Amino acid sequence: MTTTRRDFIKKTAAVAASIMMSPLPVWARNSLSLGELQIDTLHDGHLVLPGDFILGPMPQEELLPILQRYHLSRKSLSPECNMTLIRDGERTILFDVGSGSGFQPTAGKGLEALEALDLEPDDVTHVVFTHAHPDHLWGLLDDFDDPMFPNATHMIGKTEWDYWMDPNTVNTIDASRTAFAVGAQRRLEVIEDAITFFKDDEEILPGIASRATFGHTPGHMSFEVRSGTDSVMIVGDAIGNHHVAFERPQWQSGSDQDMEIAAKARTMLLDRIATEKMQLIGFHLPNGGLGRAEKTPDGYRFIEEGAS
Repeated sequence: MTTTRRDFIKKTAAVAASIMMSPLPVWARNSLSLGELQIDTLHDGHLVLPGDFILGPMPQEELLPILQRYHLSRKSLSPECNMTLIRDGERTILFDVGSGSGFQPTAGKGLEALEALDLEPDDVTHVVFTHAHPDHLWGLLDDFDDPMFPNATHMIGKTEWDYWMDPNTVNTIDASRTAFAVGAQRRLEVIEDAITFFKDDEEILPGIASRATFGHTPGHMSFEVRSGTDSVMIVGDAIGNHHVAFERPQWQSGSDQDMEIAAKARTMLLDRIATEKMQLIGFHLPNGGLGRAEKTPDGYRFIEEGAS
């Protein structure tokens, strides 16, 4: 019997799991129903980032009490990573694909997350990208550089695609992010002939509409998922953490490529979410990323919901 590359990966993973001293952790974190839609957040591990990557441009004296309130270190931050999975009985839609094995050793747990829901990569019918940073994109390919989700239609905003596929991006992006550009181009080239593009304010799939939240990357997209009067906003990295991004959304964050545009997008997004009392799912928000935004005198507060 012929063994395919995907069979080899599955068998390797099974052997590794069989020799572990304890069961695989349950990586599926949150679950909710929205009309006929089943929505789950899938834990892809966490990142380890130098504090300056996010906090560097911020007013340091005003920042300190916020960090103390959340028991955070100024030197290092460890945001978790949460993919979103939506099932409607016909489609299995994955928003972002995680880090894969090539970014940070603390991340790239997406396959375990799918396994926790009794799913395999072959079951995913659609992959939708918020943007093309490594922790959202590099899980696109398997260890043989084949598409990890071979049966899926892959979808990305046209502005985001054009930016990362532009040959000049590698030379013009900040030097600290050159690897981001090289890695994005290498992976996106594999699906270049099978990608579907969308623009802002477009229903990309039934009940799912794109919402431009540019700034974190040039073409970053959030997604409004709606069923009747109920809705959830998948915010990607437009709201990148549960502390300063909420408390002071107008502050510029070092994680954003265009800090000024990103701050405006973040402020407008939080205002809408809080005003309309929408639920939100954030890729780097804690305990699965599901919650709400509550208005405060000086900004907003993240209210967690449904953590398992």
